[in-house]
Amino acid sequence: MNKTVGIEKGRLDSARRDALHFIDGAFTTGSTGRSWQNRSPIDNSVIGLVHEAGEAEVDAAVTAARRALTGEWGRMSVEARCTLLGAVADEINRRFDEFLAAECLDTGKPVSLASHIDIPRGAANFKMFTDVIKTVSTEFFPTPTPDGTGAINYALRKPKGVIGVISPWNLPLLLMTWKVGPALACGNTVVVKPSEETPLTTTLLGEVMNAVGMPKGVFNVVHGFGPNSAGEFLTRHKGVDAITFTGETRTGEAIMKAAADGVRPVSFELGGKNAAIVFADADLDKAIEGTMRSAFANCGQVCLGTERVYVQRPVFEDFVARLKAGAEGLKLGHPEDKGVTLGPLVSQEHRDKVLSYYRKAVEEGAIVVTGGGIPEMPAHLAEGAWVQPTIWTGLPETAAVVREEIFGPCCHIQPFDTEEEAIHLANDTPYGLACAVWTENLSRAHRVAARMEVGLCWVNSWFLRDLRTPFGGSKASGIGREGGLHSLEFYTELSNVCIKL
Repeated sequence: MNKTVGIEKGRLDSARRDALHFIDGAFTTGSTGRSWQNRSPIDNSVIGLVHEAGEAEVDAAVTAARRALTGEWGRMSVEARCTLLGAVADEINRRFDEFLAAECLDTGKPVSLASHIDIPRGAANFKMFTDVIKTVSTEFFPTPTPDGTGAINYALRKPKGVIGVISPWNLPLLLMTWKVGPALACGNTVVVKPSEETPLTTTLLGEVMNAVGMPKGVFNVVHGFGPNSAGEFLTRHKGVDAITFTGETRTGEAIMKAAADGVRPVSFELGGKNAAIVFADADLDKAIEGTMRSAFANCGQVCLGTERVYVQRPVFEDFVARLKAGAEGLKLGHPEDKGVTLGPLVSQEHRDKVLSYYRKAVEEGAIVVTGGGIPEMPAHLAEGAWVQPTIWTGLPETAAVVREEIFGPCCHIQPFDTEEEAIHLANDTPYGLACAVWTENLSRAHRVAARMEVGLCWVNSWFLRDLRTPFGGSKASGIGREGGLHSLEFYTELSNVCIKL
């Protein structure tokens, strides 16, 4: 087996390997001759080369995926398919430390975070969706006929075909398997284009597929960028039957236009500018702890994170002071260092974007409560993509940092007076992904949650997920729902069988 990203147990510095394409069960550099350096956000060192796919590689991957649909994989029973996917989950867990090292090296996130969320959830996504597909039922109707003999009508659930999966860099393994898990459980085949920033765990999954005996062509990986690269070639390929994507709204719009050629379905989780509402009757200990995570976890690089916080005026000053103390208590450092709670941003390019908003906030008149710049780091980390966790107050709702998604460890805190005002402020955005409401008033919790124009509303919690529930965004934050049975609605086609008796 071509070991492309094998990583010595527990050693991030041993993960310095090239990322190759995985097509039809084999690793390949492809034919373009083009590659780019994969750099660690921790210290800007070179991890290895990532090989760029051209149209030929994407076509080969899609062709292999289509061939697998009618081969051993297509003939496999649901039970056998689920057993194989369970083995994939087990193999990820067996190689847990390798996946953990790859994920931390690519993203810079602390080991304490990735070891509890990214890798366990990445593996669990395979088993969870096999449980769903094994128990799901379809419709059956006895139908009267004019001659009195009757008929029966029933629905069949069939795989949709070849699924193009374009996954993001903030939770690379978790959000990729969130799509690949249900797609394969439903009997589809996939061609995955991971983010160019974080190629390692998706490539490593190719080794897992071979190790468990996954038929060739079921799981394929091509590396590249968006326009005029692997992303565009994949979304425009006529052999791709459906496309699922997590990322920026602007990119989602471009993919949707490409998918219109052939009337192919899409499932998108896109950008957000999520709000938290803290009422005066909230348990402030809970609200501070939850907002610390929603604003700063994964260095703010969470689609569901909070960048706008609305706090009822009687507790506003106390909340700001306590959140400031919490932000200043975060420990930035190497992912493997003990006690580290915050890593770097994913890249130098993304740091430039976040820092541009830090400057813009000051230009627009923000009060910088804490942060706002680049932290002092030890010499061996100084070249990494580090930024300070940052809190602002004092900006109008029209300010860029209040309106536009930043995707960094920052938030703006604004006071409000009435429930109606809070609802208006939270909903006054083109996005509609998630929000958090903090209140100990049960009636208010139900009342406000029902009026939030979002796909997911938390009350007195954040990032608590039941994978059986619908997940997705409203407005400019996405289209479609995934999770549990809702994933099956996207990854399968229902057909009706009518039998005259």
